[in-house]
Amino acid sequence: MRLKKFNIEYGKTIFKSFADVARIRILNLLSNKKEACISDLEIVLSFTQTKTSRHIYYLKNAGLLNSRNEDQFIYYSIKEEAMDIIDQIFLFLDKDNQLKKDIETYDIMYSNRELSKNKLELKSWK
Repeated sequence: MRLKKFNIEYGKTIFKSFADVARIRILNLLSNKKEACISDLEIVLSFTQTKTSRHIYYLKNAGLLNSRNEDQFIYYSIKEEAMDIIDQIFLFLDKDNQLKKDIETYDIMYSNRELSKNKLELKSWK
């Protein structure tokens, strides 16, 4: 579902969410990677669990995030109706070094996780 009407109140919510560097970095990761859990965000952003949770809580209360449970993890993603405007904002920030570094760190972490997972699966077959 795409955003049909953009009003001042919704715009204020979006722009307040972009008023903090930590929330910008979280939204950038979620925009690029579609979803992440708090523990992944903590590692990539070098935040404490408390700081990460506080910003996720803010974004969720602002109506920008979805969540889903899988085992003991909660995965967060940006609501579809907010994606259009958030993606437009990130078009202007695509050259930012910190945001690029966050994506690279996430990619490395994810590839290492997949490599470890494959090694464990191969080991269990022997």
